[in-house]
Amino acid sequence: MNWQQFLTFNSTKRPWHLPILAGLCVGIPLLVGYYTNHIEGGKLASLAGLVILYIQSNNLVNRMITLMTCGFGIMLSFSVGLLFSFHPMVAPLILSVFSFGVHFCLYQLRFTRPPGNFFFIMVAAMAISLPFNPDKIPERIGYVGMGTMISCVLGLLYSLFTLKKNQTDDITWTPKNQYVNTLESITFGVFVGLSLAIALLFKLDNPYWVPTSCVAVMQGVTTKHIWLRSSQRIVGTLLGLGVTWLIIFLKPPLLVICCSMVALQIIVEFLVVRNYAVAVVFITILTIFLAEFNSVLIADPNKLFLARFIDITIGSLVGAVGGWVLFNERIHYLATRQIRRTRLVLRKKHSPKF
Repeated sequence: MNWQQFLTFNSTKRPWHLPILAGLCVGIPLLVGYYTNHIEGGKLASLAGLVILYIQSNNLVNRMITLMTCGFGIMLSFSVGLLFSFHPMVAPLILSVFSFGVHFCLYQLRFTRPPGNFFFIMVAAMAISLPFNPDKIPERIGYVGMGTMISCVLGLLYSLFTLKKNQTDDITWTPKNQYVNTLESITFGVFVGLSLAIALLFKLDNPYWVPTSCVAVMQGVTTKHIWLRSSQRIVGTLLGLGVTWLIIFLKPPLLVICCSMVALQIIVEFLVVRNYAVAVVFITILTIFLAEFNSVLIADPNKLFLARFIDITIGSLVGAVGGWVLFNERIHYLATRQIRRTRLVLRKKHSPKF
């Protein structure tokens, strides 16, 4: 492995003000939750605020349609997770089927640019790992809905100020063989579901960290890139946990944490397209504050940080294996041949006989 890639910063065409917009979409729900004494609801709304990262088109109408559609998709992902979190045997199967459907449908809709399927699967994994509580389902979905609405409003205002007239889209789409998308979707579904099953089997405290890390690693574009992302995620997580431990040691007030998360989101969006390893350091801090900042974290941070490192390491390794399958030409060839044979058999079986 070339360790220089850990320190190489790539160039990007991403506008400098987009990370600031992302920070506002995450920060505003958090601060509203803090000042209204509904911090847990603010966390859910800020999580949904990440839908702003799907703001890609250079056409105002197309951009807003895409943003609102993705907002609905985030709400659907969260709802599916909540509704099927009632049993540890059902959850991995549902998450597997859902991940397959998300990847398959996004390709059919020609929506393949990053972040792609990541946030839909991440939100579903987080929701399906929550304790099943039917009474809280409408309330939680409502918070997520408010987060998507805030992002849509901010996205509209941002677009009105930044989009130029008569600007055309530069989005390109590379068609694939009809079987390739099916195989990729199956691979995503199998390994995301498997990662959650492993987390539940070992009774990890917050199992959603494992499938989230798995799908993050599988976002790579080649086998080499996926293994690089896996190692970057593990190393970056270790460094991020160390920085988080130092922050918790200082025991900052909750308001300071909320404000810091806005800054962290801005930093993450600035770095993630330039250097993934460095970005993961700040992603780790942000996600721990977003998901774990409570009395347990303050009382025993050493135990919690060790658990998070184990979770992310397992997920990254499962994702690396999934990535190897995803880009293995031999497996693709054999699987495609088997799918074709199955289709021919089914076609002959159901063909009319005279």
